[in-house]
Amino acid sequence: MNGTDNARIATAEFADPSRHANGNTITRSQTLLFAASVGIIVTNLFAPQTLVGLIGPSLGAAASESGLVSMATLLGYAAGLFFLVPLSDLVENRALVLRMLCAAALAAVVASFAPSAASLLAVLFVLGAACSCIQVLVPVAASMAPPGQDGRVIGDVMSGLMIGILLSRPIASLAADAFGWRAFYGISAAALGLLAILLGLTLPRRTPLAHANYAGLIASLVGLLGQEPVLRRRAFTASLVMAAFSVFWTAVALRLSAPPFDLGQKGIALFALVGAGGAAVTPIFGRAGDRGFTRQATVLCHLVLIAALGLAAWAGSAKAGPLWLPLIFMGVSAVMLDIGVTGDQTLGRRAVNLLQPKARGRINGLFVGIFFIGGAIGSLLAGVAWAWGGWNAVCATGAVFGAAALVVDWVE
Repeated sequence: MNGTDNARIATAEFADPSRHANGNTITRSQTLLFAASVGIIVTNLFAPQTLVGLIGPSLGAAASESGLVSMATLLGYAAGLFFLVPLSDLVENRALVLRMLCAAALAAVVASFAPSAASLLAVLFVLGAACSCIQVLVPVAASMAPPGQDGRVIGDVMSGLMIGILLSRPIASLAADAFGWRAFYGISAAALGLLAILLGLTLPRRTPLAHANYAGLIASLVGLLGQEPVLRRRAFTASLVMAAFSVFWTAVALRLSAPPFDLGQKGIALFALVGAGGAAVTPIFGRAGDRGFTRQATVLCHLVLIAALGLAAWAGSAKAGPLWLPLIFMGVSAVMLDIGVTGDQTLGRRAVNLLQPKARGRINGLFVGIFFIGGAIGSLLAGVAWAWGGWNAVCATGAVFGAAALVVDWVE
């Protein structure tokens, strides 16, 4: 395939966005449906972060290997973004979403019966890949947005995504506390199956007009990444921020379950629920981008993230005495961290969705795939940092990623 072919595929044409949605601009109820859908699907990606303390010992994994459980789903998600989401620029999107949802539900069923760590890691990789249908749904919502309101719609849908990410931990903790960690995947399988039925009845059709084969479509990803410096920069900083996010949330359950906090699964669930408050600011960042404050808001997000990790290191160093104060500050640090991450993701997603509407599916796949690779690396390093230097090493690792994101801001 020559360069001309790659360029043609990279900018392959689609039907007019209004026709994607059967001539309808997105309504409030449709926005809520998109937000709820991505929130339900994404719980599968981050629930393992709060279950590692249970899954690892039950399957014979060492403490330093606990991060692999969380990493497997994130790596699968990244693979789906690179190799499945680009299909949204080639095939009808509703059918693609439904097939991926059915695959996710089946993988969740298998995960609930996995007999060994190796088998669980394999099926979690498949589950993560199937959950990448989220990034088919988001471009559909963006294509239905009124002119000039892309940031608002993306921010509203992203709020559902982030609420799902943050609620995945308390939901998983409560399910595991009551019925064991396998119950979470059984519940998830049922939820995904019901969601497939609902979206099958309500999701609008979005049919691309691309004339290319699958191999050419995947090859065009390299061309898109080379053509768009904004995509490269925003994906890189997003990966750094996501790494910091995963480092914190993979290890915080280990810290809170250890002395002097000694929290059980219910206590960890309540802590994770507090952290979900950070998702409330997601639409604010979307609107800030619409008003031209993308750069300033991005720098603010990265500063807040670094400050959050510093506060978490202080709060987690408590040895004895009244524990309510350090626990409160640990909760504040979680909210601050989530604000920094959700803001960066929303601003980055808005920026890349404005680049090439004709290649929106692949651009979203590249952007999210790259930043989830960062998340997988963070999950892996969390276990290593915890085994090597405890909570302070975990926070320091996350802060290094945040500082690197600030350096990229300065270079820009």
